[in-house]
Amino acid sequence: MKILFIYTLFTILVSFIFNWKKTIDGLVMALNLFLNILPSFLTVLIILAFVLAALPKEMLAKFLGEKSGYLGFIIAAILGSISLIPGIVAYPLASVLLKNGACYPVIAVFITTLMMVGIITLPLAAKFFGFRVAFTRNLFSFIGAIIIGLIMAVLWGTI
Repeated sequence: MKILFIYTLFTILVSFIFNWKKTIDGLVMALNLFLNILPSFLTVLIILAFVLAALPKEMLAKFLGEKSGYLGFIIAAILGSISLIPGIVAYPLASVLLKNGACYPVIAVFITTLMMVGIITLPLAAKFFGFRVAFTRNLFSFIGAIIIGLIMAVLWGTI
């Protein structure tokens, strides 16, 4: 993380040297994007904090850990499919889940369905692309997420 921070500062400095006005405009735009995503980020973190406080680590590990088997995949796939969380929030969320007993293959299923399957947005997608296309895309994405989880489970030696 320190390397990324140093690299970011370095590139901002180089950009500032070449064109300080565009650099300031870019930083203002980045700040506005950050402030727009902040409410979603904080909401998810607060909900997650309550859920993690209510659920013992053992229960989370039972349903999303290495021993959860296919049930963990199904739970993660369903949660990811019905959640409407921005990607920038999903990765810190995944990190917290990993630290609390979830395993990488299950998290891979969760993140993949979160990004690729949209049950909540299905009506909107159907409006633009037609129900058949929207449903087929969601179905193949859901199946693909399960396959990705299985491949990760084989690679991690949990199957």
